[in-house]
Amino acid sequence: MSETQDVPPAAPGSSGPGTTGQAPAGPEEAPVRPVLRAAAAKRANASVLGMFIALAISIAVFLPIVLLNPGPKSDGYRPNIDVAAVSRNATDVAGFTPAVPDTGGAYRANYARWESGTTSGVPTWEVGYLTPNESFIGLVQTRQPNPTWLLQQTRNAGVTGTRSAGGADWELRDTSKGQKSMVLVRAGTTVVLSGAAKLDEFSVLAAAVVQAIDSSAASTPAAPAAPNTPAATDAADATISAPAAPSP
Repeated sequence: MSETQDVPPAAPGSSGPGTTGQAPAGPEEAPVRPVLRAAAAKRANASVLGMFIALAISIAVFLPIVLLNPGPKSDGYRPNIDVAAVSRNATDVAGFTPAVPDTGGAYRANYARWESGTTSGVPTWEVGYLTPNESFIGLVQTRQPNPTWLLQQTRNAGVTGTRSAGGADWELRDTSKGQKSMVLVRAGTTVVLSGAAKLDEFSVLAAAVVQAIDSSAASTPAAPAAPNTPAATDAADATISAPAAPSP
């Protein structure tokens, strides 16, 4: 006699005989999309619009102020160097009148000084000039040059020729790096012009230097002759009035 066993029905969602134990796949859930209500959207648009309005008002307020107060038109600080005054102060210690070239304001001095020569052993008058093209030319003048000092001033450049300026023939020296020098001996002084400017700019300054030196030499009075002292006069009279000694 066989016994039968009642098999309870499978619970919903449980795996029955012959099943894999996985729940049947349902439909995919749709992603949640935020919904911006009309009132919130209106407030957001109003904030952006208000920002642009405020920016436009700020520009309208400050733009006239900027236009009515333009920036300075100068191209930087330019020192006011009175080369003539510095030259007058240095004349006594220099022993000559330092050259003050007049270029009609085309060349601007950015320094002028007397160097006592403590380091180099050569006292010099030095002036720096800026040309109309903003190039630099340095002027150095001395009464006590030497070959070593001259090579230092011209950066060991060799003589490449001569150049006429102001009615004088200047010695021209040129380096391979564009540095040029013009050298002139005049009125007992040696003048060296050095820089990277064009030769035409050198010539303008050189001509003004020659004119300044010649003007100073012409205006300097000659030293008066030493007056005869009474002793010297008496000695001369005695020499003239003394009779010649008879020949033996």
